[in-house]
Amino acid sequence: MLVHELARQGAPDDVAIIDHDRRFTYREFDEAVTNCRDRLHAAGIKMGDRVGIFSRNSAEYVFAYFGIASLGAIAVPINFQLSNREIAFIIKDAGIKFLMTNEPLNLVDAMAQLRCDIKVRQIDIRTCGRKKEGLPPAPPLPGTFDEHHPCVIIYTSGTTGTPKGAVLSHRNLTYNAWQMEWMGCKPEHIVLCVLPMYHCFGWTCSVLYSFYKGATVVILDQFTPKETIATIRNEKVTDLYIVPSICSLLTKLASPEDMQSVRLVVSGGTTLPMKIQTDFTNKFGVSICEGYGLSESSPVVTMNPPGKAKTGSIGPVVPGIRWRIVDGNGDDVPRGETGEFVIKGDNVMLGYWNLPEATHEALRGGWLHTGDVARIDSDGYIYIVDRLKDMIISMGENIYPREVEELVYQFPGIAEAAVIGIEDKLRGQAGACFYSLHEGASINIRELKKFLQANLALYKIPREFHELPSLPRTSTGKIAKRQILKDFLA
Repeated sequence: MLVHELARQGAPDDVAIIDHDRRFTYREFDEAVTNCRDRLHAAGIKMGDRVGIFSRNSAEYVFAYFGIASLGAIAVPINFQLSNREIAFIIKDAGIKFLMTNEPLNLVDAMAQLRCDIKVRQIDIRTCGRKKEGLPPAPPLPGTFDEHHPCVIIYTSGTTGTPKGAVLSHRNLTYNAWQMEWMGCKPEHIVLCVLPMYHCFGWTCSVLYSFYKGATVVILDQFTPKETIATIRNEKVTDLYIVPSICSLLTKLASPEDMQSVRLVVSGGTTLPMKIQTDFTNKFGVSICEGYGLSESSPVVTMNPPGKAKTGSIGPVVPGIRWRIVDGNGDDVPRGETGEFVIKGDNVMLGYWNLPEATHEALRGGWLHTGDVARIDSDGYIYIVDRLKDMIISMGENIYPREVEELVYQFPGIAEAAVIGIEDKLRGQAGACFYSLHEGASINIRELKKFLQANLALYKIPREFHELPSLPRTSTGKIAKRQILKDFLA
């Protein structure tokens, strides 16, 4: 199946999209994609062209993405929070000649700084779904075009350096939507899309999977607690795909009555602290199904099945994925022991755009190396221990920050926590704990240290503790450890 064919999965008269006071049936959705296709073809877009999308969530975002895909062109979603310099980098790297956006961007200086002479044509995304009289219909895709052709380039956040573009095919995306089958979405369900559409988690889970099942997608252009809670209540939302920070705010601000229509809550994007999960479930009576994935896998790899979720686990591997947990030599570790989590399946990317060496490294031996340290229990549930790159080596001992963070979160008054490795002349590395507090709270660091000492080996206790007003986050809700360390060292 090709991605744009998902616009025809639902019953023609069923509602496909709700965008504030606008409603589009599946018939109207399909017509809007055709209109967009014709407009883009008339603008000169052809198979293989890379087309940027720079916009907040909207129905038009969906029409644009599907219209691009229907021409055999390649969509390049761009984080709308990026600076002009970062946008220009992606334009140059992907060779983008067309950019769909709400408002014209002035990229002249940023492009000049990168010595990029690409002439970018900007197209108003707000008009893309409307029919334009007199336009000839775009020709059909050639018979040689199949689901293994590229559909999208997802640029990684760049927290570990220069962003890389993960190239995903139509097959990668539609297969990953099928792999979510056990989440039980049905045509009568109402799915909230509040995570940014440029991010793989929000796009595949909230949008593509919902259309694959013929359900209704309710679109919000950003997360604001008041509007999100009102939308869940008024539209009787059943399915939520959110990040831990949103889970925490809903627990704090929503009432059980606001959330009574909700049947499914899936948390992803970053690790879910157990306290946030427990508090949410205790208040609303709905378990959070934590999942796991990465852009390179479209992104879903594991998910806790509804009704069978295990707290602290990211769930079993979804159907259609082979997996291993390996040591530094690439050999399988015994069940229950930790190692790097590697996978293969039809949801795994084609590779990184124009980066053959990085592609070879990520997919060495035919397996996608996730960079995450994991273990598996006797029931087949996976537990992420930490990121390989986040692991702290102190006096030859491995310290996994997530283990320490989970305990810090349990200490009264703590709102956010991040444990980061810093240089230590004696030990090589030591941990530094950065934290923020709930409003009105205060803590005694000596008591926090005592609490940690009672529950951890002494070598795992952070050397330093630093209180911050709040911890910086990436656009996808992850605590930005690299930024914290940069600010600390400065």
